[in-house]
Amino acid sequence: MTPPTKSHTLPSGDELPALGLGTWNIDGETVKESVRAALDAGYTHIDTAEGYKNEAEIGEVLAEYDRDDVFLTSKVLSKNLNYDSLIESCEDSLDRLGTDYLDLYLIHWPNPAISLRESLNAMATLHEEGLVRNVGVSNFSAYQLSCAHHISDVPIAVNQIEFHPWLQRPDIVDYCRETDTVVEAAAPLARTEIFEDEVVRELAERYDVSPAQIVVRWGIERDIVVLPKSSSPEHVRSNADLDFELAEEDLAALDDRDRDYPVYDHPARDWTSDVYGINP
Repeated sequence: MTPPTKSHTLPSGDELPALGLGTWNIDGETVKESVRAALDAGYTHIDTAEGYKNEAEIGEVLAEYDRDDVFLTSKVLSKNLNYDSLIESCEDSLDRLGTDYLDLYLIHWPNPAISLRESLNAMATLHEEGLVRNVGVSNFSAYQLSCAHHISDVPIAVNQIEFHPWLQRPDIVDYCRETDTVVEAAAPLARTEIFEDEVVRELAERYDVSPAQIVVRWGIERDIVVLPKSSSPEHVRSNADLDFELAEEDLAALDDRDRDYPVYDHPARDWTSDVYGINP
């Protein structure tokens, strides 16, 4: 089994692998097992975040491998988007991960209470100092992303958003295409809810693969960077076993499953949560 070799060239010239391991809501020995299984299976892209609280465990596993062989992403919490806090958050992430640079650093969520210009100025400083090779955002609308592109001194390379067959977000994806911003799919399996989709299940049976493999293959064929997560090493390996191609009519059938259904990116927010830290 060899994971797909497809990648996306970022403005820096770095290659972003089209398949990565998501690590949200996995910690302790479980995340170590998942990351180790991924790297042993040929994954070269690991995605984490300050808010996932698993960077130290991931760093322990990365120490067993050649750092230069791994494209490593982390994210800064929205409550830490002022200039000094963002710099400190990145430095703390680097310490926990046991590395002196990140391949990609993302603003995890936009925060309307903190100046985006201030946040991006901090990102530019990190980039200039070599601590961050590429800068991006996460969960930004097309409107927010257009503003980021307008004011950033460093190219916005990536927008990581919720994306799966039930939530295809053509407005954001189209704008990303127009601006050469790579789209990464967070929750590409709709937190496993997509496994019950009748078209996904029918295709999985016909191709003799898992529903997850169908959805991951579809995302990659649609030029999306896909970040499936699993606490099971077996499923981590299976998600990368993509030695098949979906017929055009089957890709189209999955395209038609869009129902504007988010599993996490809902309009309402708990602004006092640990993510935002915005008090009344």
